Amino acid sequence: MDEETRLIHAGHVDKLPARTVSPPIQRGSTVLLPDAKALYDGTLGYGRAGLSAQFALMEALCELEGAKGVQLYPSGLAAMTAAIMAVLKTGDHLLVVDSVYRPVRYFCDKVLRRFGVAVNYYDPNLDAGGLLALANPATKLIVLESPGSLSFEMQDVAAIASAARTRGILTLVDNTWGAGRLFKPLAHGADISVQALTKYVCGHSDVFMGSAAVNDPKLAAALKASIQDHGWAVSGEDAYQALRGLRTLATRLDRHGESGLAVARWLAGQPEVLAVLHPALPGAPGHDLWARDYSGACGLFGFVLQPGTPAKVEAFLDALELFGLGFSWGGFESLAISCDPQLTSRAMAPDFGGPLMRLHVGLEAVDDLTADLRRALDVYSS
Repeated sequence: MDEETRLIHAGHVDKLPARTVSPPIQRGSTVLLPDAKALYDGTLGYGRAGLSAQFALMEALCELEGAKGVQLYPSGLAAMTAAIMAVLKTGDHLLVVDSVYRPVRYFCDKVLRRFGVAVNYYDPNLDAGGLLALANPATKLIVLESPGSLSFEMQDVAAIASAARTRGILTLVDNTWGAGRLFKPLAHGADISVQALTKYVCGHSDVFMGSAAVNDPKLAAALKASIQDHGWAVSGEDAYQALRGLRTLATRLDRHGESGLAVARWLAGQPEVLAVLHPALPGAPGHDLWARDYSGACGLFGFVLQPGTPAKVEAFLDALELFGLGFSWGGFESLAISCDPQLTSRAMAPDFGGPLMRLHVGLEAVDDLTADLRRALDVYSS
């Protein structure tokens, strides 16, 4: 054979020379099948469905979520939208918590309604009875997020899931705050547990990924079919990074939780702070539900400043040196944002009595973070 042909076919590895602690990253769109019969017998035939690293991550996430099936998506938002689309059709009705992540709200308003799905938003403070009173015969899915995005309302997932099941309504929980470790939605009766792996599982602010976990075989098949139908795919490199982050999730999350609660307690004692919205803080809204259902806390929470102008809020943020100004969270670094501009899109926006702020407490020393906040609070009050 010519050299060109020999170079094309040389160097194939049929068996790995050694076993490593993490799976190999297979970079491949083409999957070589063993024989002609295998072309159409249901054997994996295309790399988009996943290879070694992706399958290893899905298996590990099943352990984390207590699930029988997990699908991967290229972002947390994609996981939410794909899971919703997998179970809804034209003519269905969807109930969505008003505190949902804002891009999910945009998807519901701009995409689902365009395809004939009716959407209503509900108060996150409703109990199971009040929420199910909003359902009708066309209601097929309830979307929960607990704690709520930005405002941290707690929902009684178990009670809502139980009540919904008696009506034949599915429940989907955005569990990014709980990261699959602090809270187990499937164990509390929810049908679908979604999280943005971008946040705590990946953990280093450099990978986008999402997951949806289920126990029902029919739902697992629906999610898998949706992946195939829409052409979603996750790269082997990203799956490897997520799996690597998963190995240290427990250690990192414990530190985030401890530091976040310490900063929350400190903020609660500052005269410039009107309220602290941290479910793990005794006396905070939703604390009883958190104490009942959660094994710990992460580093994300909110607080309300004493009344002040938008210019004062900007001055507070600009005075921060250790807290970066960024919308994502879950990485090693501390972050801060103001939330009021995002609350305008809500149907039932709460009035907190002052500017609402959100912090993600990273892995820095707590004393350094509180000193940074103290400097910024001095600027705010000046």
